[in-house]
Amino acid sequence: MMRANVQRDWYDVWVEWIAESKERLDKFLCRQFPEVSRAKVAGHIQSGGVTVDGVVEAKAGFQIREGSVIVSEPISETAPHPIEPVEMDLDVVWEDSDLLVVNKPRGLAVHPANSMTGATLVNGLLARGHGLSELGGGFRPGIVHRLDKETTGLIIVAKNDRAHAGLGEQIQRRAIQRRYVAVIHGDLPNPRFTIDAPLGRNPRNPLMRAVVADGKVARTHIQELRRMPEGLLVSCRLESGRTHQIRVHMAHFGWPVIGDDLYAPIKLRPGPMQLHAASLQFSHPIKEEWIELFVQPPTDFFGWESVTQAEVDGWE
Repeated sequence: MMRANVQRDWYDVWVEWIAESKERLDKFLCRQFPEVSRAKVAGHIQSGGVTVDGVVEAKAGFQIREGSVIVSEPISETAPHPIEPVEMDLDVVWEDSDLLVVNKPRGLAVHPANSMTGATLVNGLLARGHGLSELGGGFRPGIVHRLDKETTGLIIVAKNDRAHAGLGEQIQRRAIQRRYVAVIHGDLPNPRFTIDAPLGRNPRNPLMRAVVADGKVARTHIQELRRMPEGLLVSCRLESGRTHQIRVHMAHFGWPVIGDDLYAPIKLRPGPMQLHAASLQFSHPIKEEWIELFVQPPTDFFGWESVTQAEVDGWE
């Protein structure tokens, strides 16, 4: 029997299936959403709204296989409410005709969803008057990857589909280097090590992720930087990019991120979450130039003024 799960995140609602046999992707989804026309399903696929085995698949005729994991937002004949531009003072740290990189502030969700209200980064990007890639789907124009609402730091935005596709391919082969800094509670077993623990949905709370035996591969490389009065400052390099990956990995093994109101113990939850996407390194998807960017944490991050690019990036 085919398994389907409805999953909810802070900003998303989506459905996941495991296919039982080989079939065209559009025919499979038409059976899951019988009230929706085949043309609507095809358009949803072509807009980048469906992944197969973790990869965006934009071809309606793509052949899924037995055991394929298909993930999609719910599809409806009703057109979604248009996303309105909202003027924001965005901190754009790098930009050209194909993409831009934003230093996202705390408290700003990346894109709209049915389960949330209020302005998002996408609303602010639309107000700048530039085109955005459509591969991410109607609610996520330009969005190549995400940051949690309370996580600050660098996020890439694609202005066109070609740039988006190129960046997505780099993400799939893990060629984009993303390093975070975090202030955690506790003592690490070694100054440098790797957490290799699969992540999946928490069976007790659909808003959370957990280390689960049958989860998706997730690796976080950890480097201890220095002890501060408020906690231990660490640098984290993602080899994979699962939802809440650093937060879940650190909390699971007993070193929760301070200020994490979802995974940290109650006594450590007050105050801003101490997690910041400080460093980003990638190849320009069109010009093939290597780009290296760094931004210091915000002023409510413990020890923010002393965090340097050399210590965040100076290890493998």
